[in-house]
Amino acid sequence: QVQFVESGGGVVLPGSSLRLSCAASGFMLSLAPMAWYRQASGTERELVAYILKSGTTYYIDSVKGRFTISRDDARSAVYLQMNTLKPEDTATYYCNIWGSQDNWGQGTQVTVSS
Repeated sequence: QVQFVESGGGVVLPGSSLRLSCAASGFMLSLAPMAWYRQASGTERELVAYILKSGTTYYIDSVKGRFTISRDDARSAVYLQMNTLKPEDTATYYCNIWGSQDNWGQGTQVTVSS
């Protein structure tokens, strides 16, 4: 079955960097548009970025220029490089097929605090 395992989160100071990883299984990642989402406490899950099969990417305005999404189809993995982190980036981060609302993983917690 389709599964996602996210990792790489942590507690960091503002201005720090983190690289999140997502191991995908149960489908051919090379055929799927992939995305990272996040959910802060008390809010709804929101799209952060997506990457198409072609490599075309999209970012929400609040992370544009700071986050980079990438994919390694051979490893069935998706990554999110997060630079210049801000307290408002604090959330649990999830990866999934872009547009899917099924098969959510456990996510990885990112906390940005001084």
